[in-house]
Amino acid sequence: MSVTEAVNCRMSVRAFLPKPVSRETVFEILEVARRTPSGGNLQPWHVHVLAGAVLDEFRALVVEQTKIGVKETPQYEVYPKNLWEPHRSYRFKTGEDMYACVGVAREDKAGRLRQFAKNYAFFDAPVGLFFSLDRRFGPPQWSDMGMLMQTIMLLAVERGLGTCSQECWNTWPDTVGEFLGLEAHTILLGGMALGYTDESAPINKLQTARAELADFCTIRGL
Repeated sequence: MSVTEAVNCRMSVRAFLPKPVSRETVFEILEVARRTPSGGNLQPWHVHVLAGAVLDEFRALVVEQTKIGVKETPQYEVYPKNLWEPHRSYRFKTGEDMYACVGVAREDKAGRLRQFAKNYAFFDAPVGLFFSLDRRFGPPQWSDMGMLMQTIMLLAVERGLGTCSQECWNTWPDTVGEFLGLEAHTILLGGMALGYTDESAPINKLQTARAELADFCTIRGL
């Protein structure tokens, strides 16, 4: 598989098969992902991998925390307030298309909440990853982390796996931080579900639209 094919095939998978991913495959992906570029070669990232009984324990903890109504303070704003065009429309259309795939109407708030809650079970993926870095790092190092996550996602596609990157874990920083043993100077950036795609799931039929090149690219001298 070429890099171009992997980029075109990659999608946010929101339903996984109950098929385990081997330890060897996970290690191989992360081993290759070490080559991800970072400014000044700072390599600011830290990755926690959960699977098997440990992942089951974590899922059970989140369910219990939800039942008793635990609310935590997000550590950063995922989206800017008063999101402007065309970005507001991009986000809105993605949400509408996603819920339409699973037959959840706009006015069905309970149904939307149930669907969104699947994030916190990693969509039943057999592997969950968390990404964190030192709070003293700034936007350039957050960008480096994004490149690491993208590299992992493309390497997963190459190996017949699916992923879904998840900023939603920003709403559970205390629970995740305590479970992982994150130190006070560490910030949780997000998570990622990793596993084999359930091709029969309607929600996995969604491939989000992208803007045309002319909408975001200015070319001179070519």
